[in-house]
Amino acid sequence: MAFSLDPEIKALLSKSAQSATSIERGDWQTIRATYSAMWNAMAAVAPKYPDVERKSFSVMVKDGTMIDLRWYTKKGSNPGSAVVYAHGGGKILGSVEGHDSIVANYVSQSGVPFLSVEYRLAPEYPGAVCTEDTYATCVWLAEHASELGVDPTRIAVAGDSGGAGIMAGVAILARDQGFSLAKQILIYPMLDDRTVEPDPLMVPFLSWSYDNNYTAWYAIIGDDVGGDHVSPIVSPARNKNFEGLAPTYLEVGELDIFRDETVQYASKLWQAGVSVELHVHPGCNHGYDATPIQVAKRVMQDRIRVIEAI
Repeated sequence: MAFSLDPEIKALLSKSAQSATSIERGDWQTIRATYSAMWNAMAAVAPKYPDVERKSFSVMVKDGTMIDLRWYTKKGSNPGSAVVYAHGGGKILGSVEGHDSIVANYVSQSGVPFLSVEYRLAPEYPGAVCTEDTYATCVWLAEHASELGVDPTRIAVAGDSGGAGIMAGVAILARDQGFSLAKQILIYPMLDDRTVEPDPLMVPFLSWSYDNNYTAWYAIIGDDVGGDHVSPIVSPARNKNFEGLAPTYLEVGELDIFRDETVQYASKLWQAGVSVELHVHPGCNHGYDATPIQVAKRVMQDRIRVIEAI
């Protein structure tokens, strides 16, 4: 029996989402403009979560640049744990402000504080810049843990899509640098620069296309896409050593081009003795949690459970 979209997702697919999958390969500017317009429209009508307080910080990264951070806390909640969060956008678009409601929702439901990172985007800042920016944020949080009411042994990382790919790289970098993470929470993660050739079974259902993925990866690593010398810090599926990585939560849709790389990543973690919780959601394409449909409510329950357990 052929694949089919979840009926609620099928009913909600917009013309803008469809057009976003037909952008010419290599045109990162149009991808950025198209998806930014979609996200800004959603953010404009998103809940504000008055029970969540926000505070601005900044951190100097290794090249001397100051990176903006946004610290979210729920009023009256101080669990001791914390999550560093990287927004999605294929590493070529997105912002802390554009994901403000998403992060505030996690904090409101879980009571766990989040630190959202304004990492720098490709192609203006290619390669490992976004990963290094985000890792520096984790170090900053550990250094300021006592004043923020955080136990430095209970810091997790989380992200969606390109942000989840960044966090997988951060987890590798943290392991190599001796920084212990409590958890990595990776939502439909962008892990592998080699996922650029279309699977005809998937193409009719995509909300993030193979062409878009190639464009994003080319913006990040240029002609090295698919080559032999790509760093696992940038493309975590290239990693050869999974031992000692943080316990992992992985989630992806059945009709997402990131499905196979996510499942393979989980398998490699298991083979290295790393505990993994993996969910593959039938009938779901990329970004299936963007609206309050039934599957989005189910996945949020899983995510909140995992966040509360950090």
